[in-house]
Amino acid sequence: MMAMRDDKQREGLMRFFKTGAGQYGEGDEFLGIKVPQVRDVVKRHPDVPIDEIPALLTSTRHEIRLCGLLLMVAQFERLATKRLANDKEAILKRDEIVSMYLQYAQQANNWDLVDLSAPKIIGHWLMLPSHINDKQKIMDRLAHSSCLWEQRISMVCTWKTLQLGDTSWCLRYAKIHLHHHHDLMHKAVGWMLREMGKRVSMDLLRDFLRRHAHEMPRTALRYAIEKMDDRERQEWMRA
Repeated sequence: MMAMRDDKQREGLMRFFKTGAGQYGEGDEFLGIKVPQVRDVVKRHPDVPIDEIPALLTSTRHEIRLCGLLLMVAQFERLATKRLANDKEAILKRDEIVSMYLQYAQQANNWDLVDLSAPKIIGHWLMLPSHINDKQKIMDRLAHSSCLWEQRISMVCTWKTLQLGDTSWCLRYAKIHLHHHHDLMHKAVGWMLREMGKRVSMDLLRDFLRRHAHEMPRTALRYAIEKMDDRERQEWMRA
């Protein structure tokens, strides 16, 4: 990956991911490698031993951390098929990946690193058998962390639980993060609420909005109602 460095792309990525002074990605270092290129690296090296992945997760380079996260995603997904859902060895290996992800969660320190990994690891794990006790306690710890990226993990991981028909995690963390100060969390909350309406129930989304639209940040509300028709969107914005 170091040999794939592209300084022209690097400059654009650093602007896009807000690495300037005072921005949310301040100080992050890039190689200038785009996501499809990183995915190609992962495909070529699918069986990197789990105990070697922390060397990637602790890299100062954004794309190398992403590579480590995507390797964990790929390995978790291979262990999470219907055939292996209740397999004893698969459960242990999934739990090992989840434990490592939680240990290094703060290394997923930008929205793309969270969004490309949290749903497929943490979100899927919430819906599978596990020997790790008290999933809600773990999720609440992430939600109430002082780290923005752990907070975002707690919200965005519910994308997967919504795909599998469970709205409870989304509703819980949408309420917890409803008054969050950061725009990235406003977007995450609105995005997951929109997904709840799209994938599970628009009536459930409308019920949430009837109770909370008046207090939601406008960005979160706009994201949540994006799939509604123009008339209904205007009604909710007036609320």
